[in-house]
Amino acid sequence: MWEAATLDKPSSKPLLRRIDLRQAGPFMALVALAVLGTIINPDFLSEGNLTNVVTRSAFIGMIAVGATFVITAGGIDLSVGSMAAIVSGVMIVLMNWLAQQLGEGPGVVAIVILAGLLLGSLAGLVNGLVITLGKMEPFIVTLGFMGIYRSLLTYIANGGTLTLSGAMRSLYRPVFYDGLLGIPYPVWVLAVVVGLGAVVLYTTRFGRYCFAIGSNEEVARYSGIGLNRVKTWTYVVQGACVGVACDIYVPRLGSASSTSGLGWELEAITAVIVGGTALKGGYGRIGGSIVGALILTVIGNIMNLSSDVSVYLNGAVQGVIIIAAVLLQRGVGLKR
Repeated sequence: MWEAATLDKPSSKPLLRRIDLRQAGPFMALVALAVLGTIINPDFLSEGNLTNVVTRSAFIGMIAVGATFVITAGGIDLSVGSMAAIVSGVMIVLMNWLAQQLGEGPGVVAIVILAGLLLGSLAGLVNGLVITLGKMEPFIVTLGFMGIYRSLLTYIANGGTLTLSGAMRSLYRPVFYDGLLGIPYPVWVLAVVVGLGAVVLYTTRFGRYCFAIGSNEEVARYSGIGLNRVKTWTYVVQGACVGVACDIYVPRLGSASSTSGLGWELEAITAVIVGGTALKGGYGRIGGSIVGALILTVIGNIMNLSSDVSVYLNGAVQGVIIIAAVLLQRGVGLKR
């Protein structure tokens, strides 16, 4: 009788303990930030401001989708910001050259958009091959390429800035500033990237292999999974996402310099970790990464709307957030 009563008794655990903080935490934090932003400045909820927040989140959101694959499989990529810079620079040089050869027109824009995707994918492939074939730590390899890519752009630009020609900039500009059905094009592109990323990560063999390798690489090897192949492809996916982000980023400013994409690697990794993906690998959430990107953008937006905190502390806030997120993950892991 006592046993039956015990089985039927509702859980006595506090509600917060029954909530999976890894899944619900990012959404709760985003809602809390929205409330805080509204209190600080009522203009936070204006249509123009919210549209601006979501649009600016698109760059980091796209890169964070690729980073989710890399980190889920137990890797890391510190080169994405510099990769974005060199891809953007080459796209600008290529577009100006094609405009002279083929004439200024939408066809040139289409070619360069495709080139951006291919260039990003190629850079990711180089990263992946050096890591896997060279049997080197991802941290060291991507740290090296972080310097290589940015130095290459500085060399191409001769220490200055690469700029789109006037006519081509006007043709390319709508890709960032216009929209469809009242929604900016960057948001539509982000939605497509998120959808494709979720399908690949959650429903394909490749996605399952990413989880398996990140969880236990030795077990994955004995299971017959091609570790080098899968790891390399995660970096190709990362590079492709950087390329798509550049396709949207270049028309925003129409230029690229040694400071382009600066700090994007920190923002992308922070977004992924804040979104619930395990830094040690084995667990990844595409949707969480996007929420993480939104959280970072909202924090920056609130700092801009408030005169109490300097926007120059944005990097410090991101650093605190990623440390807190990792500590939270460790706490959740210990409880389990």
